[in-house]
Amino acid sequence: MKGEKFDAIVVGAGMSGNAAAYAMAMRGLKVLQLERGEYPGSKNVQGAILYADALEKIIPDFRDDAPLERHLVEQRFWIMDGASHTGIHYRSDDFNERRPNRYTIIRAQFDRWFSAKVREAGCTVLCETLATRLIQDSSGNVTGVCTDRPGGAILADVVVLAEGVNGFLGTLGRLRETPKPDSVALAVKEMHFLPEEVIAERFGLTADEGCVIEAGGTISRGVPGLGFLYTNKESISIGIGCLVSGLAAAMERPYDILEAFKHHPSIRPLIAGSEVKEYAAHLIPEGGYTAIPQLFGNGWVVVGDAAQLNNTAHREGSNLAMTSGYLAGKAIADVKDRGGSMVKSNLALYKSMLDSSFVIKDLMKHKEMPRFLHANSQNLFVSYPKLISKAAQSFVRVDGTSKLDKEKATSAAFLKARSRWGLISDAVRLARAWR
Repeated sequence: MKGEKFDAIVVGAGMSGNAAAYAMAMRGLKVLQLERGEYPGSKNVQGAILYADALEKIIPDFRDDAPLERHLVEQRFWIMDGASHTGIHYRSDDFNERRPNRYTIIRAQFDRWFSAKVREAGCTVLCETLATRLIQDSSGNVTGVCTDRPGGAILADVVVLAEGVNGFLGTLGRLRETPKPDSVALAVKEMHFLPEEVIAERFGLTADEGCVIEAGGTISRGVPGLGFLYTNKESISIGIGCLVSGLAAAMERPYDILEAFKHHPSIRPLIAGSEVKEYAAHLIPEGGYTAIPQLFGNGWVVVGDAAQLNNTAHREGSNLAMTSGYLAGKAIADVKDRGGSMVKSNLALYKSMLDSSFVIKDLMKHKEMPRFLHANSQNLFVSYPKLISKAAQSFVRVDGTSKLDKEKATSAAFLKARSRWGLISDAVRLARAWR
């Protein structure tokens, strides 16, 4: 690579990096992609949700050969205390459509498949290669990267930073600040293997149908966070993600919280008899719209998790990552096509495209949600789950107590825990954060 110059260098081969590299390579640009893992996806052993619409815009026929696990027909939302869960389920046969809307995937397999498509498009992919620093001129303009390989600098007209939420190239180059503990969550996940027919029976599934459970409540021990469970063909991905600042303040270890979640009476039967083969920890951006850094500059753009593009309110990340990467690649190719240089004013096209997409529109809509969740963690993740559980049990238990007395007792419990003004205030703040 010594002395060779590229139109673009993409740092990272995750969802956003692959989307950016693919978009540019398909437009005929000379692209180099750097991945520090042994192969793309080698650092991602866990399962995840793939949103078909975002990928379909990039690779329309991806369903023909992508390593997809199950298509999701059911979503469960649970509010949990120590002994119960109160939930709502949505299941529809409409999701058994010809082109399903969501899938579960194994990231190690999927990222490798996506990278193969990137190579087929003409991109040069170098794995086991760490980008150690950005090359910047005296004015701070980015002109390439240095790596841990011999041969010196690798030059490019533009560098796409798809290095993840904790990537250091951008911070080392003073393009963005180090993410703060209150804008990052630590997710810990395990893969529990079971026979395909056992998973189908336990979740009421047939063929390639899948189910997702997302849960909040006392399971996170007062720390803002959520538990989750995804069904794959022959495995179950189970994990919990908690705000880093909350973990530090509560002096809780995420693995201990995951262990308790796995042994909860509502979860334990679903994974009984499984064999645990994989464990992973991963940082997730949780700051929302207000945490988004500068997204472009002279000779660089930032995409995906590195850009804090994650929708906390709807638990969406991969679709935002792929869309941002694709739009960055498209914007760079458009600037190239019209003979423009990779200066800040031209790369503003990427931000303009992103602002017009669902990515920024959704993040702006819920921009107050992270702050609301963080500021009200004890009520949202301890008090209310306990109150809801008691109210639900009172409603279904028949013990000779009149329904009127039960309703009065339930109302009194809520008022004692939060007061009338507290309940109204919480409702108003939630409405404002959700709007």
